[in-house]
Amino acid sequence: MSADPIARLAALLARLPSIGEKSAQRLAFHLATCEPDYLAALSTAVSGIGRSMHECSACRDISPDKVCSICSDARRDPSIVCVVAHPQDRAAIERASAFRGTYHVLHGLLDPLAGVGPAQLRIAALLERLRVLDGADAIAEVIVATNPSVSGDATAMYLARLLDPLGVLVTRIASGVAVGGELEYADPNTLTRALADRRSMGRP
Repeated sequence: MSADPIARLAALLARLPSIGEKSAQRLAFHLATCEPDYLAALSTAVSGIGRSMHECSACRDISPDKVCSICSDARRDPSIVCVVAHPQDRAAIERASAFRGTYHVLHGLLDPLAGVGPAQLRIAALLERLRVLDGADAIAEVIVATNPSVSGDATAMYLARLLDPLGVLVTRIASGVAVGGELEYADPNTLTRALADRRSMGRP
């Protein structure tokens, strides 16, 4: 890595999602002109996030607590679980204020060419939730809210085949989200309609 501080910072920034080489360089030059107090606060926030954030023991979302605020909220319906690929997808659905169940975060999508199979996702943790919850807390429906893409559809179909024999209703959000689009960029009205118009993925 280059000894030039700006080049070194740009190289690190370029490793972030959706940040290309030019954007990383622009950000690096901008940070080089920021006030020292801001840079110190930013450095503290970045270095501290890895120590303070963990996976929720229930839904696997990122949380500062062992159990996240959604899973510990008694007002949420634990019988309906919305499965998303990434924490930012969960955040997008929450912004729509259209869902009062709980979530399960896979931390990725099936992608055999990239070496991502079921073992690399939090699918086993989802099955464990289905196994241990019973009575009023039993999971009755799993909503698969993955991106309408090749990997998203493949993950949805895999989950449907895996969960259908367990007697759990498996539904898929409607196609209000553009094919090839990403949930985190969908507007709240689109997500609300996609959730409301979800369809069953089980046996006809």
